[in-house]
Amino acid sequence: MEGKGLPAMKDDLIHRDLASIVGEDYASNRPEELFIYSVDSGTEGPRKVDYVVMPKNVDQVQKIVAVANQHRIPITPMGANLTLNGLGLPVNGGIVMDMKRMDRILELNRQRKYVVVEAGVTQGMLGSYLEKNCPELEHSRPEAPPMATIVGNIVIRGHGYLSLRYGNNSHHINGLEVVLPTGEVCNIGAGCVSPWPFCKGPLPDMTGLFCGWNGTTGVITKLSLKLFPKRRMLDVVGYAMDDLELVPELLYQVTHTDMVDNLFVVGFASDTHESHKYVTASITGDLDEEIAYKKAVLKKIAAGYQEGRVRFDYPVWDPLKSRFVEKPPYVTPALAADFERGGGFRYCGAILPVDKIPEAWRKGMEIAHRLGINFSAGIQILGYCHSAMFGYVYPFNRAEEQEVERVRKAMRETNEAVLQMGGIPWKAEVAAQKQIIEKMEPNTHDLMKKIWKALDPNGIMNPGNWCK
Repeated sequence: MEGKGLPAMKDDLIHRDLASIVGEDYASNRPEELFIYSVDSGTEGPRKVDYVVMPKNVDQVQKIVAVANQHRIPITPMGANLTLNGLGLPVNGGIVMDMKRMDRILELNRQRKYVVVEAGVTQGMLGSYLEKNCPELEHSRPEAPPMATIVGNIVIRGHGYLSLRYGNNSHHINGLEVVLPTGEVCNIGAGCVSPWPFCKGPLPDMTGLFCGWNGTTGVITKLSLKLFPKRRMLDVVGYAMDDLELVPELLYQVTHTDMVDNLFVVGFASDTHESHKYVTASITGDLDEEIAYKKAVLKKIAAGYQEGRVRFDYPVWDPLKSRFVEKPPYVTPALAADFERGGGFRYCGAILPVDKIPEAWRKGMEIAHRLGINFSAGIQILGYCHSAMFGYVYPFNRAEEQEVERVRKAMRETNEAVLQMGGIPWKAEVAAQKQIIEKMEPNTHDLMKKIWKALDPNGIMNPGNWCK
């Protein structure tokens, strides 16, 4: 369980057991193949992996979990491994369960606006499927490559880009099929009672047991996901300002109109230059008149400020607009990798109160300048100004270990600063999880431990995350 390697005889036995379940081509303990599963694109560095296995169906997942329990070896489910923070990597070695072969779209119900997918279905697969089979509906896509999995984004409480009204993507769950750490298959949501996984209430909502837990509570094998109307038109308006202190109230006024679908705050800074701050608002509709009316209302907000303090931007600067009319938008984190040779970047996706945006910006600038790295911020407003995802983005050259280490240090300092501001790091790496737990009420972490003990008596599911 400590990732220090297994005796040779046991090593052969476990590999043989896994291969007997999925076939020789889909189970491996070869070092060159294990290495691929030991790293991600961030700065965490390689982790020990003893085996990789690729199940095709729920029955195979159950049997793999049984092998892990029999041999008391850790098991870590993996989607596309794109989090940058090591969340798809095992902390204590063992088996990585690569879910990409479970890639079927099982049901599309247009009238009830849901789709059922297996754990390996990607954002690109589902997007293409809906465009072909039900173009008037769409799902909420994260800002991630098409190869990112639907389930992988759901379980980290990812953010989508359809509307402020819809919440983050884990709010779109109708139901789950989960293989528990003990091997039982559990249906959660209406599907455990009804023939159709069309909602998750009014039953006790147990979906939260599997979102945000970093694979420590079970393996999600199927997901029923809400779909939403796809509007015919999308446009972007913007506001520019120099004074960051104006941003929170401006965001309040814009969301109060109930006319925008997405709101972002963007800006860049280096040792020699700091740009204006932009608030960009995405608006959608089905009629030209609808779009025109929304633009007129949003323009009046800027007119309420002293001349020049908040400037209404329409049409928005083309290079900026092009990044926001994409679905998902191509915003700041994706740009940051271009700042340095080597194409690397890490970010702390801090979930903060909206009024903390100016303080958070200044703190990111201070950390970056002190450590000699560039800094940018991609800020997405969540809900009707209920919170913000403040992305502290730090680019680096992957080939320069000193740069990588400076970014690691920046992440540690940023996570601590976020907690001091009353925020919470999102997609927290293991070190950040420990920082969070230090701030957490002890009884809350004790409750997490009780849940693990009940669900996972042998402690096999991705131990090491959340100090499990």
